[in-house]
Amino acid sequence: MIDRPTLASTREELRCTRPAAADARVALVPTMGALHAGHAALIRRARREVGDGGQVVVSVFVNPLQFAPGEDLDRYPRTLEADLELCAAEGADVVFAPSVAEVYPDGDARVTVDPGSLGRILEGEFRPTHFRGVLTVVAKLFGLVAPDVAVFGEKDYQQLVLVRRMVTDLCLGVRAVGEPTVREADGLAMSSRNRYLDARQREEAKVLSRALVAGQRDAARGAGSALGAARAELRRVHGVDLDYLEVTGPELGPAPARGDGRLLIAARIGPTRLIDNAPLSLGSADHASEPTP
Repeated sequence: MIDRPTLASTREELRCTRPAAADARVALVPTMGALHAGHAALIRRARREVGDGGQVVVSVFVNPLQFAPGEDLDRYPRTLEADLELCAAEGADVVFAPSVAEVYPDGDARVTVDPGSLGRILEGEFRPTHFRGVLTVVAKLFGLVAPDVAVFGEKDYQQLVLVRRMVTDLCLGVRAVGEPTVREADGLAMSSRNRYLDARQREEAKVLSRALVAGQRDAARGAGSALGAARAELRRVHGVDLDYLEVTGPELGPAPARGDGRLLIAARIGPTRLIDNAPLSLGSADHASEPTP
C-alpha cells in the first residue's frame, strides 16, 4: 500500500513537517492542483533533485491574485483527493493545500512583486495583472516552505523565466529548475484547462503543437521563417483565435540571428485559452535538430 503524503493546510502544520535532519534538502513543486502526468513529471524531477533523503513538498493552491475579473477562477478544477493520490503514487512527502485566508490572512495582499518589463510582454500584454499574482504567491511559498530547489514546467515558459529573474534580483537563494513540457500522444501540451475542451475543440487544439513543430523545422533559416511556417500551419484550422505567436531569445529578449530561441504561442479554442512553446535553433542548418516541441 502506498503511503499518502502528509497533508498540511495551515502554516503551523507545514512548519511541523520540516525534515528532522538538518542537512536534508527540500524541493517545492508549486501547483494549482488538478494534477496530471505533467505534474507527475515535476514531482519526479523534484525527487531527483533532493534524493531519497530529501523532502518533496507539493503545494496545491488556486491563487486568486493571478486571475483577472472574468477569468476562470471560480470554475478552475479543484480535485484535492485525486491530487493526493497522484502525489502518493509519485512519492511526494508533503502536500501543502492552504485556504485563501491562510495565504492572504489580511485579505488583499498589501505587498506584491512587480514583474517588471518582462511581465508586460506576451502573457503580460493580455493578462496585465497575472505575473504580479504569480510572483507574489511564489515568493510567499518560498518563504513558507524554505526550499532549496523549486521545480516548474516549461509549458509556462515565461513564468519560469520570471521566477528565475525574481530569485536572482531578490537574492532568494532558491534554485528554480525547469522540466520539459509533457504532451499527450497527439502532441497537445498537458494542461488542467484541457478538460474544458469539447471533442471538436480538442481536435482543433492539436494545431498549436503542429505550429510549433513547423516553426522548429524552418528555424534554421531564421526567426522570420520559423514564424511564417508556424502561421501557415495555424491557418489550416479556423477555430483558433490567436493572441500571440512570437520568437524570442531564451530570456524572452529579441531573437538572435543565430543560436537558441523560443517560439511561444497563446490562443483561444472556443472559450478556452491555451499556451504552449518550444525551443528553436535559429539561423543555420548546422544548428538544426529534430523538432521536439
